[in-house]
Amino acid sequence: MPAESVNILAIESSCDDTAAAVLCDGKIRANIIAGQEVHRMYGGVIPELAGRAHQSNILPVVQQALAQAGLAANELSAIAFTRGPGLMGSLLVGAGFAKGLAIALNKPLIGIDHLHAHVSAVFIEHDPIPKPMLCLLVSGGHTQLIWVDEHHNMELIGSTLDDAAGEALDKAAKMLGLPYPGGPFIDRLSREGRPDAHTFSTARLPDYQFSFSGMKTSLLYFLKAQVPGFAEQYLPDICASFQEQVVQYLLKVTRKAIVNLKPASIALSGGVSANSRLRETFVEMGAEFGLPTCIPSFEYCTDNAAMIAMAGYLAYQRKDFCGLDVMPYARQPSGDGAFL
Repeated sequence: MPAESVNILAIESSCDDTAAAVLCDGKIRANIIAGQEVHRMYGGVIPELAGRAHQSNILPVVQQALAQAGLAANELSAIAFTRGPGLMGSLLVGAGFAKGLAIALNKPLIGIDHLHAHVSAVFIEHDPIPKPMLCLLVSGGHTQLIWVDEHHNMELIGSTLDDAAGEALDKAAKMLGLPYPGGPFIDRLSREGRPDAHTFSTARLPDYQFSFSGMKTSLLYFLKAQVPGFAEQYLPDICASFQEQVVQYLLKVTRKAIVNLKPASIALSGGVSANSRLRETFVEMGAEFGLPTCIPSFEYCTDNAAMIAMAGYLAYQRKDFCGLDVMPYARQPSGDGAFL
């Protein structure tokens, strides 16, 4: 008798994207994302507006995901959702919808850590991967180095002490008068500029820690010292130089971890892993060390529900379910280095 299919519906609502995905027996069948343009005029995400938009978007997004996957709701095996970290109002919308659906369908509920899911995104297209794996997770809110022994066994070995890399790029873009979110604009303009045109200060920290606040401040003072119109005239060079220092700093710390810890493979994940220069140089670093290098496709880099679905599928195989009393968390719980 053939084994019953495992069909996971996943919901992601940690920030300003309402997303739903359907995974069937380890393969993504649908991955739907509804963005929120309302934040663009403010130059950043407004939590109250994000929560309201999630309430409007979540039902049609889930319906579209199920329709694209060709599944009825009663064919689902479990419901996975982002438990945190993120904006509490946004998380509550996703968690509440997932709980209600789990009750209505009498299906198991799986709470997923958003950062764990970013690492799990690597396994959507690259599995099996030699382990242990060293993953550089780079997003707008987090910059972390994660040691992965198994899908469910991850350890945080390094992180930023202040700004995340994506946050630094977005704030640099704002200083330069670029639209929000600024990271993609810096990436685009950098292709026309010289990465060695300018230098900005970088922090020197022990172990595998990062810091980007000094680099950001260095750019601010650099711009203040210039004559009016300088930034507009040399915008591609400034973007290319700042981006290059962010990228090389990320690689420097990662390279140190590779030398000391000797992983069997390396991976890049998170929203900033969509940056073209980071992807290019990360692959080059993998070749330098002769290591298998895994980077998700662009659609699985930024916030999406496919990564929640993959993490949920792996949790389903372990029967790692949660009760209906589960609550979201805005910040990742602190611990002794364990990574959820």
